[in-house]
Amino acid sequence: MILSRTKSESAKGNRNSAGSSSAKTAAIPSFEDFLVKRDYVGAKTVLQCSKDYDEVPDPLKELWVAFCNFHIGDYKEALQQYEAMHAKDRTEKEVALNICVCQFYLGMYEEAQKLVEELPESPLKIRLLFHLAHKLSEEDRLMELHGSLRDVVEDQLSLAGMHYLRSHYQEAIDIYKRVLLDNKDLLALNVYIAICYYKLDYYDISQEVLDLYLNHHPDSTIAINLKACNRFRLFNGRAAEQEIKNIVDNGTFGADLIKHNLVVFRNGEGALQILPHLIDIVPEARLNLAIHHLRRGEIQEAHQLMKEVQPSVPQEYILKGVVHAALGQETGSKEHMKNAQQCLHLVGGSASECDTIPGRQSMASAFFLYGQFEEVLVYLNSIRSYFVNDDTFNYNYAQAKAATGYYKEAEELLLQIHDIGIKTDHTYAMVLAKCHIHSGHADQAWNIFLTKDSTPEAFNLLQLIANDSYRVGEFWVAAKAFDTLEKLDPNPEYWEGKRGACAGAVQAILAKRSSGAPPGGVAEVIALLRDSTNSQAESMLRTIRRFASSIK
Repeated sequence: MILSRTKSESAKGNRNSAGSSSAKTAAIPSFEDFLVKRDYVGAKTVLQCSKDYDEVPDPLKELWVAFCNFHIGDYKEALQQYEAMHAKDRTEKEVALNICVCQFYLGMYEEAQKLVEELPESPLKIRLLFHLAHKLSEEDRLMELHGSLRDVVEDQLSLAGMHYLRSHYQEAIDIYKRVLLDNKDLLALNVYIAICYYKLDYYDISQEVLDLYLNHHPDSTIAINLKACNRFRLFNGRAAEQEIKNIVDNGTFGADLIKHNLVVFRNGEGALQILPHLIDIVPEARLNLAIHHLRRGEIQEAHQLMKEVQPSVPQEYILKGVVHAALGQETGSKEHMKNAQQCLHLVGGSASECDTIPGRQSMASAFFLYGQFEEVLVYLNSIRSYFVNDDTFNYNYAQAKAATGYYKEAEELLLQIHDIGIKTDHTYAMVLAKCHIHSGHADQAWNIFLTKDSTPEAFNLLQLIANDSYRVGEFWVAAKAFDTLEKLDPNPEYWEGKRGACAGAVQAILAKRSSGAPPGGVAEVIALLRDSTNSQAESMLRTIRRFASSIK
């Protein structure tokens, strides 16, 4: 129902006698004009301020103002207006149903369900109950109501929306395309299809479909925002921000979503100022704030945000799994590690996600936590081409390669990494040192140690260099490492390692092998042993000196 523009008789007379004034009045869009353009702020303003609508009955005007508030996204204000109308006349069941819809959008699911159950049966009631069953995790009721949906546009769109909410994006696309085939004027369905393709990581296809809508409605906030998201995935945050720069501060519908996405496009800039206020408005805000904390190493803060989240979509399961994994590694909690494995395995093994990139990453991560690195490589190999220059992917890929003995490949991957945060990580140094040693570059592993300060992590690195170098026959590097360990900790095992490594280094000299022998020859081995305080060092020195004399 659209309002008629009611004018007084005097206004009609003035229109005939004052041409210039009439021209100016005619230039002002009507309430209906604003509705057609989907400018609900303008429609509401005209309705409330223009004298043209003074004679419209107040109840009808109130209904339209509430309608505009709802479509602006001010669900709280719309709810208050509908409740005020309902308090005056409880026989208006449509108003009561509108109250339920507003409550649904505000997350008041129990309240909405309680009220809607009291209302007469109607198609809208069925659709609302259908979505309430999903929000309240009532699976049996959901399937029952599914059977009540009819083969009409409204019900089919509701079903497609449900598929989308349950991450069944291809099923949603199929319904939207079928409806669009018979209703070519429903151009907005192209936006829904584009969103589904976006969720499936088909960003190019998403943009092609989205352009079909943008060609007719270039000012659509939702469509512009989606285009920005596609550009973010295809290019970078700067390209995405260029798309939405003209709608950032216009106070239009979706303003909160735009603020949220700007934080993402700017790589977390302003996250702590903006995202906390959007947690109950934009569903992704909680997830992105948790991600922000994870990137800053604030594991406990991320856990506090996610601990009450009951995952229902893959992204939530993945993030919850990552938080559990990070907390488990930080605290040594087996329970957290078990929860992480379950969340990630559930995503990777699901029928809807097993062939997607996030699904394969999740399964790889689960096997990583299980310590089954051969399986990790099966999944990472399948998606390698998508992450050739991704430092985080290459870091994980290299660790799996090293764990399965592919040291040369792992070494190459690690040396490709540019991210300072990764390169200063202790684990990075440990894995790279191990790869250097097993690839015949033990001297480079020793150089890594020389760049480290005297910390417990550096001590662990030194132990790795000493033992692995000895194991592969790089005796001179092993000898230097065991010598340093002996000076830091007079443990008899370090002397034994040093003694064996020195003997191996002399043997390498005798066999004229470059691998395992000191570049300066026997003199370097003698100098190393001379510094030792162990009583066995002197007898070993006499033997090596005799050997040195015999080969001169």
